[in-house]
Amino acid sequence: MKWFGRWAGREGSRPALARGGVVFGGGEWPLSYEAQVREGYARNAVAQRAVKLVAEGVGAVPVTASDPALGALVAARSGGQALLETVAAQMLLHGNAYVQMLRDGDGNVVELFALRPERVAVEADAGGWPAAYRYRVGERVTRLTADGPRPDVVHLKTFHPLDDHYGLGCLGAAAGAVAIHNASARWHKALLDNAARPSGALVYDPGDGSVLSADQQAQLQAEMDASFAGAMNAGRPMLLQGGLKWQALSLSPADMDFVGLKAAAAREIALAFGVPPMLLGLPGDSTHANYREANRALWRLAILPLAGTILAGLEQALRGWFRHAALSVDLDRVPALAEDRERLWAAVSGADFLSVAEKRRMVGLGDMA
Repeated sequence: MKWFGRWAGREGSRPALARGGVVFGGGEWPLSYEAQVREGYARNAVAQRAVKLVAEGVGAVPVTASDPALGALVAARSGGQALLETVAAQMLLHGNAYVQMLRDGDGNVVELFALRPERVAVEADAGGWPAAYRYRVGERVTRLTADGPRPDVVHLKTFHPLDDHYGLGCLGAAAGAVAIHNASARWHKALLDNAARPSGALVYDPGDGSVLSADQQAQLQAEMDASFAGAMNAGRPMLLQGGLKWQALSLSPADMDFVGLKAAAAREIALAFGVPPMLLGLPGDSTHANYREANRALWRLAILPLAGTILAGLEQALRGWFRHAALSVDLDRVPALAEDRERLWAAVSGADFLSVAEKRRMVGLGDMA
């Protein structure tokens, strides 16, 4: 029998598991996680800000711990890494987070460090259940145990309907909108580089049916690039001769509706990460009365659920060192929810039919000692 009987006989009653495969994109979008991070996070302001809003919110939640040492362990930085913020960002982007328990010589956990999720692979047993995790950096592979009262690493993941081992991040769902948004930004940049004017063509029409030779075409193109292309040559007059005339081509920005397309893509990115568009400065499609309501919705629908998932996973993993470990968010100290808590306290205080003990339990204070 293992520690407190928690693992005794569990292997025989477990259902078989199988990996369905981690999918990060499809169609014309980048398939690899690293490519999507570069395009969807490092090079996209909307996605980066959306992830930062949620992750920094999770990192700033006031945490209540059953043991001061437990609270200090979760709040401490390891190698400059803010644990809760890092784990939240990894779960949003990748869908998985792996927190390693770093121990001292006596086997006591002294630090918590979040590993990069794309470097970790599940090592399954005969029944498909995780038996260990392999952390690979180049040619170096570290094997970390996953089971028992004191595991080397805890795996936190989001729900994935097609995979038993890995979670599903938001980055893949946002990949299409990110690609559209980035393409629109590149289109606007190219438009500005060409003096924000529609492109056109030089038409050679001497009237006798002759055409330019290959050398003449190359020379003419080189002269155009050197003298008239780019923002530095904006507004420079063009002198045409020898049967040449300018013919404007393509549609205007209004016809192509790139501005509206880019705004729609930005709102879809915000939707994928659970952030109200108003908080990202995006116009339109806002159902919130004001910024304060949008901020409250962000905390209620995105930050608090993610923080609760992370704290519950850490709490369970750390019970091998802290027997009665308990981690939770102190809702009374969340500024965005101050009005909600104020209304709750007023309603409970005015309920004369409730006892003092019942009132304390309703506001989360528990019974008096």
